[in-house]
Amino acid sequence: MAGPDPHHEFMHVALAQARKAAARGEVPVGAVVVKDGTILSVAGNDREQGNDPTGHAELVAIQRAARILGHWRLEGCTVYVTLEPCAMCAGAMVLARIERCVYGTRDPKGGFLGSLGDLSSRDELNHRFEVVEGVEADACSHVLKDFFKSLRLAKKQGST
Repeated sequence: MAGPDPHHEFMHVALAQARKAAARGEVPVGAVVVKDGTILSVAGNDREQGNDPTGHAELVAIQRAARILGHWRLEGCTVYVTLEPCAMCAGAMVLARIERCVYGTRDPKGGFLGSLGDLSSRDELNHRFEVVEGVEADACSHVLKDFFKSLRLAKKQGST
């Protein structure tokens, strides 16, 4: 998968995870952790089914990758995620020593890798990482918009 521009290929894997999350009734966010061109872990949001406020796709994928590597330091790893990470997830990336985060679409109400703040490059923190935004942005945005549109439609139909 690691051709000339692997970002798009890996984001397509994250998008597949987002669609699986949507099919389970979860907000459609998908994440992939990659090291040396190899996928270590994939995940979709799991907050609703897991009754877990920390069940964000990025956190689940990071936890799985750490178990696979046998260490909490994910140096040299890239996280691909369809939606800009929140403060919790961006903070986890700092703590896990992620090398890079590639995300699809911005989250103006919760994103902390550029929208509301940026935890990736704070001098006060003990680790900084590269951020690449906008990879497959339209596809990532459409998955989210379609999901919320269908929720609104179902709610409207249920109230008539």
